[in-house]
Order: sequence, then structure tokens, then C-alpha cells
Amino acid sequence: MSHPTRKLSSSLEGALAGGGDPATSPLYVFGPFLRLIVVGGVAAVTFGATVWLVVFTIAMVSAMYRLVMRWVTDGSGGSGLSEEEFGPWAVKVNAGITFIEYTLTFLVSMAAMVTFVADRFPGLNEPFLGVELRTYLAIALSLAIGWLVNRGPKVAARAFGPATAGVLLLLWAMVFASLFRFGFRLPNFNLAAFDPAYLEFTFGGYVRILAVMTGIEVFANLVAAYEGPPARQSRLAFGSLLIVMGTAGVTMLIVGPAILDLSNPLDSDVSVFTQAMDALLPTGLAYLGSLIGVLVLMSASAASAQGLQNLALGLSDRNYVPPTFGQRNGFGVADRPVWLQVGIIVFTFILLGTHEETYLAIYAAGVFILLSLTGWAATSRLVRELRQRFTAPKAALILGTGTAALLTTLATVVIFVERFTEGAWTYFVFVPILYGVFSYFRGMLGAPTPALDEVGEIEGAMLGGFGYGQAIRGGVTPPAALPMAPAVAVSAEPMREVPWPGRKARFEHVLVPLDGSSYAEMALPVAAVLAARQGCRLTLATKDESHKAYLLAESEKLRARGLQAAYAVGTGSVVELTRQLAKQGNVDLVVASTRGGSGSRHWLTGGVASRIAQSISRPVLLVQAENGKGPEAEPKRILVALDGSARAERLVDYALQIAQTFQSEIVLLSVPEIPDPQEFGVGVEPLERTRREAEGRAWNYLNGVRDAIRDEVASVQTIVTGSRPAATIVQVGRAADCDLIMITSRIHTGLGRLWMGDVAQRVVEASDLPVFLLPIDETTGPDDVANPNAAVRPEAEAP
Repeated sequence: MSHPTRKLSSSLEGALAGGGDPATSPLYVFGPFLRLIVVGGVAAVTFGATVWLVVFTIAMVSAMYRLVMRWVTDGSGGSGLSEEEFGPWAVKVNAGITFIEYTLTFLVSMAAMVTFVADRFPGLNEPFLGVELRTYLAIALSLAIGWLVNRGPKVAARAFGPATAGVLLLLWAMVFASLFRFGFRLPNFNLAAFDPAYLEFTFGGYVRILAVMTGIEVFANLVAAYEGPPARQSRLAFGSLLIVMGTAGVTMLIVGPAILDLSNPLDSDVSVFTQAMDALLPTGLAYLGSLIGVLVLMSASAASAQGLQNLALGLSDRNYVPPTFGQRNGFGVADRPVWLQVGIIVFTFILLGTHEETYLAIYAAGVFILLSLTGWAATSRLVRELRQRFTAPKAALILGTGTAALLTTLATVVIFVERFTEGAWTYFVFVPILYGVFSYFRGMLGAPTPALDEVGEIEGAMLGGFGYGQAIRGGVTPPAALPMAPAVAVSAEPMREVPWPGRKARFEHVLVPLDGSSYAEMALPVAAVLAARQGCRLTLATKDESHKAYLLAESEKLRARGLQAAYAVGTGSVVELTRQLAKQGNVDLVVASTRGGSGSRHWLTGGVASRIAQSISRPVLLVQAENGKGPEAEPKRILVALDGSARAERLVDYALQIAQTFQSEIVLLSVPEIPDPQEFGVGVEPLERTRREAEGRAWNYLNGVRDAIRDEVASVQTIVTGSRPAATIVQVGRAADCDLIMITSRIHTGLGRLWMGDVAQRVVEASDLPVFLLPIDETTGPDDVANPNAAVRPEAEAP
């Protein structure tokens, strides 16, 4: 097992890094296969033909992936269905099938794992409260795997990393034990298997056992993880594929006949693979083999969860899912997709049980769909190349890839016809649903920039292998010494023209929503100091008539200090009241605390402050009231996060006003949208180039802003670092000793507010500093429409 922070140096390392899923398949594909042909009484005729057909398919598909590895050396191998070549439909269809397939991989692997445990402890097959004990075990271990995976790839690697090596050794031990017991004996290829009387069993067994090819695509996605130039990378990746799929093929040919002879597929208490292990291996080694099987099947479940994490990151970067779905937790991984997956799995186990036969056919169907899509995509590319220049070898390659595509498509058709009513129909329901979900969010969010689109393709494709899947994107950790602006710009191309000096922002009317609590009141000192320095008027607002006396007293205190202060009492929610006052009273700034009467952060997480910030088009200053203490009222250093857009530049106008008011320093921050290649354990070369270009544009842009405003404030610094905006802004704010963070936020209403989230919300959640939010509305601010339920009593506003 190689370390995730360095590249792979050999094919064996790659096999151990990415082979967990495909290496497990021989442990569970024989059972359903043998039950079909033994019950049908056709094993003597069809067994050998089915096994040879599977081995031939493995060879053809492996050869096809050799082409994919040559074509795609940046780690975005996947199915070959790129958006650039085939259009958005290809990404959405592929992502929908992949989402289903990852969930089924978890289901099948976990079901096979508890079968291995139940082989040694038959009591787990007994029911308790109407549910088999093995189901409780599967649910508990599924939750444990979700927890481990969500603690980061290093934890998962330590827990499951050696399992792939163990299962490969186990399979080869079974091969040599079979040779010792039976000699060199290959399955008999009987042409009678293709007679009409046997054809159904031959191909029925074929589609069941072909699930042995699950996970083969991971090796195309690992190409960029190897050392050396692209040609060497693709060669080593293919060597890794040969190690794992070659082991599977040899197991089919050598161990398969032994399993047929030594096991009873009708024994529902013990799996056929365990029966064969007990017959071929010494007792201690057989029990060790069961333990290895359990661990590697758990690792396959964990790998599928990691694959879903990476798929979510790629889809999030390409705007096919809301940002909240790809949001990282404290361990730098997207945990929400995993908990969604685990929730689906727990529900399914309770509803349908934990026997792998229940899910294997549906699982295999997804494998075949993805493999056939890859085959046709590869064939299409070869045909285009052949039209440009005809060569005999290329024509032969087309024949090979076309054969692989036909075989896998045939298997897809057979299994859908055979198992349509047993679950295969679900693809016709869930793929269109997921396609619609992806289309909805892409339409809402719009297309990403070309650079982020490329990043999303790379992230979404890098699916598996402990240490080389999720590990390629760690959390953002700025260096100890923050990178200040270089003396000479890196790139000659600025992001855009900087319009300063010339515009000014001014606060003439500040609104403070209150609920009578001490926490909400902590926004008052900040608002009062700003009003005193700016000479603006204050309005204190509440929705509760019982707080009228409180507001009157507070406004009188403020007027005693020489401030212009009024109060307003309305009906409806505080949010609606704030929106109404913002519309009617020409409010320039809303100052609110992130905590309300309960003292909890409900004002932030879906509460008042959050809804205010996301529903009005006025600037909002959120005061973090931590431990009963408010922040310093006068900021000495202000962090301004800019992305190069004209909308974000409006922040600088407000930052200048605040900095000039309090003689503050300004720190300008830009977080390049391209990930830092150091966060990737695979060193993707195109990423390094685009990252350098993005950093150069960011430095030039920030330096232009700095030069335009440096004479108007005490000090201006510039920083370019990180790649994940929310985490980087919070960490830089802390490291640079800032007192205020200024960022833009997007206005969302309805379901958009529930699903979309944005960088601003994550910054407020993670930081303990006050945050100035400048709402960005793509069209018309929602506060332009008055709400009659939030009526304001005019008499309450009079001083």
C-alpha cells in the first residue's frame, strides 16, 4: 500500500491502491451462477462455455481499457463519455448510473460480507423481532464504514488498505490448492451450451458471473497517479489492471471447476466459496481466508462511498448538484453524500434483507451499462481516427472494442429482460430522476467556467483506491507564512480593469433587528459606533409588541449619546419586517447578531440572521456573539475576499468607507478557482498549468486593486492562496489577525435557500469574526415586493 502523498512507482502498488473492488468479485459471483445451472441440471453442459465466455470478455474489455489509458493520462478515464465530446447528456446519464452503481456496490459488498460472517456463525441467519440478525450486523457495519470514510481517506486506508493484498494472496492460494488437488484442469468448452435448449442457462450464468468485472474502470482513473511520462503512466496502470483482472480470470479457470466439484450451491447456510475454502485449505488458513474476505468486502463498501464522495465533488464543481452536496467537513471530505448513501442502504436492508443474490443482478446490470458505454465511446473514437487515416492495426482495434461493446451490451439486454421485474426496472425510474435533478441544478447555477469544468471532470472521474480517490483533494490549509503579493506580477493578463478611484459607499441609515435577548443586543455596540463615526441614523426593530418598551429605552440611550435613533414595531416575522423596513426606509445596512433569545446559533443556521442575509438586497453585518461576548466595535484589519467580478468589486467601496472611518488596514484576498496541485496526490499536469495561470491572473488583479486604493487607506496587503473559498477565507482571516471579513453572498429564495447554500454561509458558520455580507441578486431583489403581513406601525418609528 503506497502513501497517498506520493505517486505510484509500480504496477503492484497500483493494483493494491485501486483493486479492492474488482479483487472482491470472485468471492460472491459463483453462488448465484452455480445455483442457476445446478438447479437447472445443466452444469455439465453450460459451466465451461459460460466461464470461457466470461474470460474472453475480461480480455476484450481489458484491451479496450488499454486504449482508454493511452488516450486519457490526466486521471479522467472514467467511461470515456466526456461532456466536451458527447454533450451534457453523457455526463448526466453516466453520473446517474454511477450513483446507483456505487450504492449497489455498497449493498452487494456488505451483503456478501455478512454472508461470509454467517458462514462461520450460522446463528446470524436466525430472526429477531422479525429481522435476521445478519441484517442488524450489516446496518451497524454500514454506519461504521460511513463514519470511517467521513473521517478522511487516511483513516479509511489504515483500516482497509492491506485487505486488497490479502484477498489477492487468498485467491492465488486457492489457485495453487486447486492445482495441487486436481492438477491443471481447465473448464470444458461444450458447443452444445449454445443450443436453444441450453442457451438461456449459458447466457443467464454469463450475466451473473460477469459481475467479476466490477471496478475495472478505476485503473483508467488512476493513470495520472503513477510516476513518469504519460506513456509510462498508462503502461503501469494497465499492468495494475492485468494483476487484478488476471487474478480474477485465473480464478475463474482454475478454481471455478474446483468450486463446482466441492460445493453444494443449494446449501443456503454456507456460501460456495467458503465451502471450497474449507475443502481446499487447512482449517486455520480457511478461517483466515474468511477474515480476509470480510475485510476486503468492507473495503469495497468503503471504496464505493469514497467514489460517491468524489463523484459529488466533480458534479458540484460542474454545477450539476448544489454546493451543499459537495461541501467538505472538518476532515476535508464531502460527508453528506456518504450519509445519504448509508441511509438508502439501511432502508434497503430493512426492506429487502442482506442476501447478495437479491442485489447482484441489478448490480451487474449497472456494471454492464457502464462497460458497454465505454466500449461504444472507444469504438466511436477509433472510427473517427480510422476515417482520418486507415491502418490495419487500427481496424483490428475497432474489431476488438466493438466485440467488447457488443458482448457487454448483449449482457445488459439479457439481464434486463431476465430480471426486469426483479429490480432492473429501477434504472428506468431512477436514472431519469437523477438526470432531471442534474439538469435542474445546472440550469439554476449555470455552466461553470471552462477551468472549473475541467477540474470537475478530473474530480468526478477519480473514483477509487484508498489513498488515490478522495485523498487527492484534502482540506485547504494555507501555509504558515501567507503568500503576499510578489514584486513582479506572474501573468501579464489581468482579470479585468479596476475602476477605482471614483465610487464611494456611505451608510446613512442602519437597521438593527432585536428580539429582546442579550445575545441579539450585542449587535447594538457595533451599529452604534458605526453610526457615531458615520453620522447616520439608527432604527431598532422588533416584531413583538411586548418589546416596545425595551426598544424605546434603548433608542433613548442612543439619543442621549447624540445619535439619531428610532424604533419600529411590526407584525409578522422579523425577516419580513426587516425586508419591509429595508424597502420603505432606504436602509443602507442591517446589523444583526448570529444568536437570538435561546443563545444558540439558530439565528444563523436557517434562522433569522441567515434568512435576512439571503432575502434582502442590502448589505448585512453579522455580529458573532460568542460566549456572551460581542466583537470589538472598531475593526483594525479588514479582510476583503474578491473573485475578480464586477459585483464583488462593490465590496471595495464599502471596505474603503469602513477603513477610512476606523483607520483600518485592508487585506485583499483571492482564492483561485483551480485546485492547488499539491492537494492532489497524483500531480495532474494540466492542473498545474491552469493553476499557475489562475494564480497569475489573481495576483495581477489584486495588485491592480491595491494600486488603485493604496493612497486612500493606511495599508493594503494582497494574498493569493488556497482553492476552497470558504475554508481559505476563514483560515486567512484568523492567520492574518483580521477583525472583520467582507464577502459577497447570493440571494436565494424558496427551495434555492434550502439547497444551494453558498460560500458566505459557510464562512459565517465556521468563523468567529464579524462578517459583512454584500448580497448579489442576479435579477431583482426580493425585498422589492412588500409583504402585507409585515406591516409597520408608523407611530412606533417616531423618536
